[in-house]
Amino acid sequence: MSFSYNRLWKIAIDKGINKTQLRDMAKITNQTLSRLSKNQNVSMEVLDRICECLECNIEDIVERIQKEGEQNGKN
Repeated sequence: MSFSYNRLWKIAIDKGINKTQLRDMAKITNQTLSRLSKNQNVSMEVLDRICECLECNIEDIVERIQKEGEQNGKN
C-alpha cells in the first residue's frame, strides 16, 4: 500500500502557500517535508497539523494508491 500527497500540493498551491510556508505553518521538519515530497509515510499527527493549517480533511490531502496486483487491501 502506498500513498500520494499530490492533493496536498494542489491545495497548497490553490491557497497560495509554498512548501516552506507550509513547513512553518504546520511546524514540521525539513525531513518530514522531504518525506511528503517523496510520497513516503509520515505520522497521523503531522497530517492532522497540516489539515488544521489548510482547514481541510485528510482525504483532501492524501490519496491511497493501489499497487499493481493488489485487491481489496490484500497482496
